[in-house]
Amino acid sequence: MFNLQNIRKLALILALVLLSGNVGYRLGQKQVQFTLTKEKKIVINASPPPNRNVDFSLFWDVWSRLEQRYLQQDKIDPQKMVYGAISGMVGSLGDPYTVFLPPKDNSEFKEDLNGTFEGIGAQLGAKNDKIVVIAPLKDHPAEKAGIQAGDWIIKVNGEDTFNWTVPQAVGKIRGPKGTSVTLSIVHEGESNPVDISVTRDKILLKSVEFEIKTAGDEACKTSACPEVGLIKLNRFGDTTNDEWSQVVSQARASLNQSPPIKGLVLDLRNNPGGYFQSSINIASEFIKTGVVVVQENSDGTRETFSVTKVGELLDVPLVVLINKGSASAAEIVSGALRDHKRATLIGEKTFGKGSIQTPEDLADGSGIHITTARWILPNGEWINGTGIKPDIEVKNSDSSASADLQLEQAIQELTN
Repeated sequence: MFNLQNIRKLALILALVLLSGNVGYRLGQKQVQFTLTKEKKIVINASPPPNRNVDFSLFWDVWSRLEQRYLQQDKIDPQKMVYGAISGMVGSLGDPYTVFLPPKDNSEFKEDLNGTFEGIGAQLGAKNDKIVVIAPLKDHPAEKAGIQAGDWIIKVNGEDTFNWTVPQAVGKIRGPKGTSVTLSIVHEGESNPVDISVTRDKILLKSVEFEIKTAGDEACKTSACPEVGLIKLNRFGDTTNDEWSQVVSQARASLNQSPPIKGLVLDLRNNPGGYFQSSINIASEFIKTGVVVVQENSDGTRETFSVTKVGELLDVPLVVLINKGSASAAEIVSGALRDHKRATLIGEKTFGKGSIQTPEDLADGSGIHITTARWILPNGEWINGTGIKPDIEVKNSDSSASADLQLEQAIQELTN
């Protein structure tokens, strides 16, 4: 006779057998193999998807030859080889924005959106297989060293950057505070490179800033000097929405003062973008109703993103400043405000990034950013590679760093 304890044991054994049989069947269906190495580590190898006929024998043949014949055996790091293979696979797509990020790079990317990291303080992009400076951050090492938006970075500490991804460049350029990095730079419109040494520092960047600007002397001759509010939006990061709410309160207070400010300047210059949803939130602050942006997904579907709230700055006279460092989410905002005839755009043509990347974290701390969609402005325009032209083109003078001709033009538009 079985006692109660024996019956429980038998039931547990039967359950485990059934479970393992089911798991084994499912793994067999997916052609997943488990291997126990000499170091007692389990390696899981999965076959290609059923709709792909891929032979990995060449991959393992090359791997084996490297392990057997490569001169510097101490340089062989299996994990780095796997990451390198994945990076090569992703890079074969030819899309500079679809990238694989090893754990260190993935962590640094998140720090960047959080607005706190150590480096030179420059937002980078990729064009024509080259690394380009989208924007140096104001009052940070890159700007102080003379690096400008539109500069090509052709070498980092003597290493050629051709065909580098943006994360590769960031990984080489970023480093501890107090250390230095030498960049070989080709300024826009020039052909000869110059070497610029930049000392890294801690980068602390607020997403949004607000200040009052006074019109020039000419506007003050007949009456009290008129004032405008300047909202400088540096990025669309983790803290942007919270900081934006605080700035809107400041702007509203300035509109209610006596005399009130004449209008607002939204400065999107050298804003490299960031979170897609933040761009919709900020555009909704100025637009009453309608489409902000349309998203076309990789599966062929379309999503329309319209105004999400009742904005607090709907009727305020508005000028938007843009330049070649305005990219991605900054272009969504400026393009939507232009198409709704809500603002005048002043400055220079924007960077021209019209795609959307979905970041995904992987099991070991690495990550992958996949271009999953493109975005289109309300008027149907896809600005990828072409950018947005300003309504009034103004270039700042290279000979006078203190004169901001674009901002002066914006103030004049609002106060005349």
